[in-house]
Amino acid sequence: MCNEKRPLLANPIARKLIVAAWRANTFCCVGRYVIMPDHIHLFCAPNTFPDQSLKKWIACWKNRVTREWTNRSQISIWQREFWDRQLHRAESYEEKWNYVRNNPVRHGYVSRVEDWPN
Repeated sequence: MCNEKRPLLANPIARKLIVAAWRANTFCCVGRYVIMPDHIHLFCAPNTFPDQSLKKWIACWKNRVTREWTNRSQISIWQREFWDRQLHRAESYEEKWNYVRNNPVRHGYVSRVEDWPN
């Protein structure tokens, strides 16, 4: 989540920096994701054994994005906290994904999921 829910991520440059940071930091493998103007939904899995801390992985890519962010203000980009949800076997990945990918429609940014640039 962006600090103070500022819509900093609603641009192609921010998206490019975020995806590059995920690829550079190999603790986790990111599958599907939706980058909203002020927050991110992503599906990831550990890519190392033993598993690295999710908190550490998120801190690493947030730091990388922050360092490479041009014209950033002195105000922090990111909130310190994050909310994670572990999927269990009984839960439907597709059901969760459909909920996440419809987020831009629910927020009124687009009328169709296909129109959101991810």
